[in-house]
Amino acid sequence: MPRLPAGFRIDGWELDSVIGSGGWGTVYEARAVADGTIAAVKVLPTGALAPGQRAALGELVAREVRFSAEADHPHLVRTHAVCTVDAPDLPALDGAIALVMDRAEASLRQVLDAAGTGGPIPDAVQVLRGVAAGLAHMHGAGWVHGDLKPANVLLGPDGAVWLADFGLATELEGTHAYVPPLGTLDHVPPEWWSQRTGADGTLVRPTADIWAFGVLAHQVLTGGLHPFPGATARARSLAAQAYARGTAPLRLDAGLDENWRRLIGDCLAPDHAGRLRHTAASLSARIEQLASPRGRRRLLPVAAVALAAVSAAAIAGVALLGGGGGGGGGADDEDDQRRGTPAVVTGAHSPAAGEIPEDSDVPEALRPVIVKAAHRCTDAEVTPAFLAAMLKAESGFDVNAARPASEEYGIAMWTPSVFRAWAVDGDGDGDKDYRSPPDAISTMSLYVCWLDQQFKKADMPAEDLPALMAAGYRTSDRTVITEGGVPERVRPHVDKVLRYLAAYER
Repeated sequence: MPRLPAGFRIDGWELDSVIGSGGWGTVYEARAVADGTIAAVKVLPTGALAPGQRAALGELVAREVRFSAEADHPHLVRTHAVCTVDAPDLPALDGAIALVMDRAEASLRQVLDAAGTGGPIPDAVQVLRGVAAGLAHMHGAGWVHGDLKPANVLLGPDGAVWLADFGLATELEGTHAYVPPLGTLDHVPPEWWSQRTGADGTLVRPTADIWAFGVLAHQVLTGGLHPFPGATARARSLAAQAYARGTAPLRLDAGLDENWRRLIGDCLAPDHAGRLRHTAASLSARIEQLASPRGRRRLLPVAAVALAAVSAAAIAGVALLGGGGGGGGGADDEDDQRRGTPAVVTGAHSPAAGEIPEDSDVPEALRPVIVKAAHRCTDAEVTPAFLAAMLKAESGFDVNAARPASEEYGIAMWTPSVFRAWAVDGDGDGDKDYRSPPDAISTMSLYVCWLDQQFKKADMPAEDLPALMAAGYRTSDRTVITEGGVPERVRPHVDKVLRYLAAYER
């Protein structure tokens, strides 16, 4: 495949060395001419394609760009720009499509290829946490990845884990969607082979991603071993179909810890119905439990050196390109709209870690809403007790609270314009309303989770994080970081949050 020379410019990006190439195109490291920002540029030639192939490529690119714009998350690689290559002296590349994306250091496929089989790769749990969190976010937003495999998991600086290649990602229409029949043979579920491909494509459901996650998890925890035998992808897919028909057993690697074995086995249930109850969100919750200190001790006999460094804080170190964000209720910087979403999953903290006491003044009807919202965040500081303290300080749990002068409304005192930038559908009714307690509280959890991660990246004291989150919600992350702590003008409010938090954590 022809390549562009180092130094070639595509719009505001200057290409450097080649990172990798595949059937569709070549990926280059690139640097922004304006400020030196490093990115990856995927160049997809179109000149030699037949009309049908060109249309298919255009559809894949449009799908990837649309998904990247709609489902921003720190565990999903982002497409920052789509450009056209202007190279009249290189006819094979003139007019090619160029996608500017986050720059990764390696793909999970490369790590697995370099690993010795039999034990987990380094930081195996961190990788699986990131993949599960990204997948949970996709499914929660109504999308299916459609091609989850090691080559489409990218590893970036500071422990970043990104799902990538959303060319087959598609938005659900109810319980399913349709994609071109282009899945990776040994990562698609057994039912994929028996489904007819119609005019709309091949039917795909979230359970297809659950199957693929089971395959990927087995590979990550065994140094690259596929759960189904075979020297080729086709042979492995045939072995998976035999298992689904009941003519062959599921033989997972003998070195797997029993809890991981059970999780992978659930993902690899032989049919769609069997996998239906195992959502990406529930897998994230289970992985969070296995990533706890107790869960890590279970894994030590398998590969102590590889996993000893994994910690609950590791996922919080994922770097987000860009910074700053709008505050919660009454933000100082409302024009700082969302630039990144925190690692949020439907998970489960330890019952002892900040749960709401039974004899507290938190209204009974709100407790399950607060607990569910808090457990969406992987960061240990965002507990049900913390959210309850925030809500009490903001509104006294009054769902009709209002401060019209500062345009703050509802139980979480959201400014409507800021709420829209972060809005979460907390009750599953399809609407996102700042006056709805489930929506307002879930969105509060999302926002303070993101604040928590910004303050950690700024190396602010860990013991101050609850106070910093409360201050950031009243002002903005930028204000708190610039002032080096809680601004004096919101100190009385922050002290109130901390008093309530102490009472709820007694």
